[in-house]
Order: sequence, then structure tokens, then C-alpha cells
Amino acid sequence: MLNSKRLVLVLLSVLLIAMVILSGCGSSQSRQPTAPGNGSSSSEQNSGQSSTSEDTLSGTITAAGSTAMQPLVEKAAARFMELHPNVTITVQGGGSGTGLSQVANGAVDIGNSDVFAEEKLGADQAKELVDHQVIAQGFAAIVNKDVQVDSLTKQQLIDIFTGKVTNWKDVGGQDLKIVVVNRPTSSGTRVTFIAKALDGAQVIEGNTLTEDSNGTVLATVAQQPGAISYLGLAYLDESVKALKIDGVEPTVENIVAGTYPVWSFGHMYTKGEPKEPVKSFLDFMTSDDVAQIAKKLNYIAGSDAAKLK
Repeated sequence: MLNSKRLVLVLLSVLLIAMVILSGCGSSQSRQPTAPGNGSSSSEQNSGQSSTSEDTLSGTITAAGSTAMQPLVEKAAARFMELHPNVTITVQGGGSGTGLSQVANGAVDIGNSDVFAEEKLGADQAKELVDHQVIAQGFAAIVNKDVQVDSLTKQQLIDIFTGKVTNWKDVGGQDLKIVVVNRPTSSGTRVTFIAKALDGAQVIEGNTLTEDSNGTVLATVAQQPGAISYLGLAYLDESVKALKIDGVEPTVENIVAGTYPVWSFGHMYTKGEPKEPVKSFLDFMTSDDVAQIAKKLNYIAGSDAAKLK
């Protein structure tokens, strides 16, 4: 009888121990899904944020237009795509008029322009566009390096580009024919130069050279004896000579100081308010990051650009 009672007690003890063990295992399994908030899982999450794996910005952007703005927009686009690997940006030239007409027609997302849309488009098309002024930019009169002239008055520039003066000897240089290199009428650089450097004078046409972009102007003037033209300060290099106008050098500092008059704002137009990822890219164009790029390329950005408004 006594042995039977002991056997029952032993069996009850074993059963109790088994229940405790099973209960413990069940509790451990139920907590496991919530546990990764600590330790290695946290470090993986932080790594994902820093490596942009959680970046939700994606899509494609096409910008076209001003070749004067093109060096800056290209470098800014490259930096933006580094920060947002799921965004692809294509930057094309063509001139301000082309950029404005293409964005108005919906062919591109952004139309880059050296001039206001109202100067190139009809009123109905222009009013559909939203203006994003991102920088200011200067323009210089340039000549072939062998031309023995370093400075011209505004009146001398007008006389050359209107065909009244055709030889460098008449403005202090050597006996050498002047070769005028123009931009097409769709060019915002041309519009700005005529308005600010030539006081709106009607430039000579027909017997001059015409180049489609700031880049081809630079190459032509560098190679053509006696050549004179104009381009954005971002393109200046030692292959050509930049002229002073009325004794003032074409520099960012002189533009900001108000002593050099040939400059314009750089516009990035959208048709209506921009949506993502265009909106984020336009916001990026006014960031400190891009302002540093702009400074290196001889554009005017940030607080300096604000002084010109």
C-alpha cells in the first residue's frame, strides 16, 4: 500500500516537471519574433539607411535647353544620382529656346533657360510654365588669343557686332579682319549678350559664323584667327582671351559687386508644379551641395545669387 502511494507521488512529480519544461519552451518561442529589435538586427537596419537601400525616390528625369547652364546641371545630376541610385537623369543642350519649347510641349521634364519664358514663348504657353531660378551666370566677350586687344568699350562692341567695324586695327589691335561668331536666335546666351552688352543693337547676320552651343563657340574662336564671340563664364579657359568691357573684367566678383553688367538668372522651367522625382532634384539644385559645385564652375549661387534679385 505504501509503495503504491510512493509510485503515485513519483508519477505526479514527473508530470509536473514535464509541464514546467513545456511551458518554458512555449514562452521562449512566442518571444522570439519580437526579439530582433536589439543587437545585430539594429546594426543591419542602420547600415541600410546609410547605404540608401531604404531610399524610395525613383524614376527618370530629362532636362534640355541652355548650354550655358549645361556644365552645372550635368554635375549636379551626377551627384544627385549618387545620392539616389534609383533615379536616372538625362541632361541635353539645344539652347534656351529649344528647352522652353520642349518643356511646354511635354517632351522633357525640365527646360533650362538663360532667359524668361515670356521672351521665347507665346503668352499662353509661357503662363503654363513654373519658373525655378536656381543660379545666376555671367557671359563674356571672347576673342582668339592672337588678337592684340584686351578691352573694348560697349560702343566698340556694338560697332563690331553690327558690322560697322570690320578690322581689329580700328579698335587698337593689329591689321586683321574681324570674324564675328554668333549663336542662333534660339540661344539665350545670344539674347542676354545683345541685351546687356550691345544695348539691344541689331547684330550683323549672313556673313558671320554661327555656332549651336557655348562649347562649339569656344572651339571655333580658339581656332579662327581674328574671331570674336561670347559665351558663359563656365566655359572660359586658356584657349581664348576674355575681353574687359569698359575696363571691367568679366568675373563673378564684379557681377556680384554690380560693376559688370552681362549676366542673367538660370531658370529651370517645369510645366505646372513638379512632381517626384523632379521636385526633389529642383530642391537639390538650390542646396549648399550644388552651390559649392556652382562656385567651382564660375556660376553665382546661394547668398551671392540672392543679392542680385
